[in-house]
Amino acid sequence: MAWLSLKVWLVGLSFLGCLYPLVDFSFSGETRGQKPNFVIILADDMGWGDLGANWAGTKDTANLDRMAAEGTRFVDFHAAASTCSPSRAALLTGRLGLRNGVTHNFAVTSVGGLPLNETTLAEVLRGAGYVTGMIGKWHLGHHGSHHPNFRGFDYYFGVPYSHDMGCTDTPGYNHPPCPACPRGDRPSRNLERDCYSDVALPLYENLNIVEQPLNLSALAQKYAEKATQFIQQASTSGRPFLLYVGLAHMHVPLAGTPPSAGPRGQRPYSVGLREMDHLVGRIKDTVDLVGKNNTFLWFTGDNGPWAQKCELAGSVGPFTGSWQARRGGSPAKQTTWEGGHRVPALAYWPGRVPVNVTSAALLSVLDIFPTVLALAGAPLPQGRRFDGLDVSRVLFGQAQTGHRVLFHPNSGAAGEDGALQTVRLEQYKAFYVTGGARACDGSVGPERHHERPLIFDLEADLAEAAPLDRGGAEYRAVLPRVAAALAGVLADIARDRVSRADYSQDPSVRPCCDPRRPACRCRAA
Repeated sequence: MAWLSLKVWLVGLSFLGCLYPLVDFSFSGETRGQKPNFVIILADDMGWGDLGANWAGTKDTANLDRMAAEGTRFVDFHAAASTCSPSRAALLTGRLGLRNGVTHNFAVTSVGGLPLNETTLAEVLRGAGYVTGMIGKWHLGHHGSHHPNFRGFDYYFGVPYSHDMGCTDTPGYNHPPCPACPRGDRPSRNLERDCYSDVALPLYENLNIVEQPLNLSALAQKYAEKATQFIQQASTSGRPFLLYVGLAHMHVPLAGTPPSAGPRGQRPYSVGLREMDHLVGRIKDTVDLVGKNNTFLWFTGDNGPWAQKCELAGSVGPFTGSWQARRGGSPAKQTTWEGGHRVPALAYWPGRVPVNVTSAALLSVLDIFPTVLALAGAPLPQGRRFDGLDVSRVLFGQAQTGHRVLFHPNSGAAGEDGALQTVRLEQYKAFYVTGGARACDGSVGPERHHERPLIFDLEADLAEAAPLDRGGAEYRAVLPRVAAALAGVLADIARDRVSRADYSQDPSVRPCCDPRRPACRCRAA
């Protein structure tokens, strides 16, 4: 019998103030049969135009571009929300925030997380005999039972939320810059509004904090090492595996650049993009070495670029949201403009996914959950409705169309968080509310409600510059179809078993290695 050498014995471990009993993360071997392995890589704040295969001006993604040439690239692929926590919750549940309860981001002091009555992809696959691991950013709750080890993942190594939500000794590039963690009794410098100094950024391995503050410049290397180790060990276990990698790239702060990391004078974002691409390349190389013909690798992003970070933000490519840009604010992350939720997406599975194909099928991060379960032969959880589709026929080149309709939830720039007020219907996109997130120049686009929605034809107007004439025949033909689709999904949600996330906060639940030391600094740090 093969055994996977990932074992953690936790006896009376004090985790954020709670005691947990003995936990054994050992994996006994069983025959894999034809069940495929899955590697899902989720980039953070990466723009559609950051992928060289998408946008000719980008030269920093050689490994991803090679993956596109060896697999299928999806150019009309969308995040399920345009901010961190709701997008990740949707990936792991196949459900929009109005169903799974996660409509905005969790904080360092959040008591709750993804509701415990929601079933994650990892929980279903583990029940189907899979070894499950997660590397990287979680951001779905870290306190108590919301930790990844209690949400279906046998192994976890990473940061429990965004890596700008804590100080480090090497702060990296941010806009505006944030100070390093305090040492001893030395007070912190005056802080910008979004900087943290009272708690250092923690790095977890399973339930243990192994660094606080973590070394930001070494994080990509550690993620690559842990991911490759997991794949290698899981491949010898005799069981199929799921590895979910939540990259820190391309979210700020961008790590400080070693002298050899790139050409002199190259901007930090380009260097970070190359570092991310190298990390993904190492994971793909490991997959090719140990499980090439039986491993499905899916790469995508959680939302578009964070425009208020100026030169430290990525490219939306042609999806400039011109109508909004002319009225102020950013049409990228936190908005329902294309730049906020249209993300890079690649599928790679030699012998199954067609090679060097570009697909214009309308797909979503929501589709990962039902598609992976279908390929694994695992049933969907009972008693709830799902917003994603099984798109395996599209992945394998057997179909050319995905969704007819997608709904883009409000994600911070305008309207109530999580509400569905933007509708994609075939090539048309309707906005019942508009607004711009904070832009590089500090402007914020005003929130505007549209009783008769703005409707754009994306086939003719990728930049979302000029809505259809409300008095025209095309608008009059599309409007009732949009209204019917929106009414239908809202009625379906009303009949569904929905969850509510606990967004209460308590300073005592902050991850803290040593509360007696400044910023919770670990003794060795």
